[in-house]
Amino acid sequence: MDKKKVWFVTGASKGLGLTLVKKLLSEGYQVAATSRDVESLNKAVANDTSNFLPLQVELLNEVSVVKAIESTIKTFGGIDVLVNNAGYGQLGTLEEMSDAEARQNFDINVFGLLNIIRNVMPHFRAKKAGHVINISSIAGLLGAFPGWGVYCATKFAVVGLTEALSVEAKEFDVKATIVYPGYFNTNFLKEGSMKLAQNPIVAYTAARNTEIWHETQMVGNQPGDPNKAAQVLIELAEMETAPLHFFMGSDSFGMANSKIEILQNELAANESLSKSTDYVK
Repeated sequence: MDKKKVWFVTGASKGLGLTLVKKLLSEGYQVAATSRDVESLNKAVANDTSNFLPLQVELLNEVSVVKAIESTIKTFGGIDVLVNNAGYGQLGTLEEMSDAEARQNFDINVFGLLNIIRNVMPHFRAKKAGHVINISSIAGLLGAFPGWGVYCATKFAVVGLTEALSVEAKEFDVKATIVYPGYFNTNFLKEGSMKLAQNPIVAYTAARNTEIWHETQMVGNQPGDPNKAAQVLIELAEMETAPLHFFMGSDSFGMANSKIEILQNELAANESLSKSTDYVK
């Protein structure tokens, strides 16, 4: 029987990351899980088996990241699957968001993820195997959500860098997958996982209505089951040929098709003008 893969999961103390870690441990996988607060992580996972390695990690501190990766390799003999799940939602229109608020969202959602990839890739290259699963969002394909511009931008960035990683790492037999979740019934829309702009502008009614809708209508009514999502992530990691793009949830699937239709219609409507910029041969 093949040895079960070793997983390294960031943002594991709550939400989809926590559900995934619990699912992996229940199925006998070895799991290194990171959080800024290892005490909360231990309490949330409630598993003291030798298969579980809780790690306190500051994603923006490369020394902290390197230490966690080295500890995982020393404890479990290697890493097979990396899941970059850590991140948070940031609401606020582009005008009302401060530079500090925008940069902080990029720091965690993008540069923290890059720190992990940068320091896991030498291990994956050396053994010529590995799978990077980056959790983006349907907001990484469809940005037409008023008040979510900066968050969408961070998730678009995750998509772009993962596409590049997929071709850069291919020669080392390292796979990359972008996961685009829709709305899942986790704590993502609750305090601690989502931040509001510190200086909102009342005039932006569409953005304010979006905030109210998320706070009063969507919380608790998300269509996605996080336990099923965790199982799907395991199945993706076990695929011989894993997809680069994976849309998770019926809402995500539907919104992706809508974006594709918009692009196809605009390509067709503006084909002549698009091609008019070429040199005439």
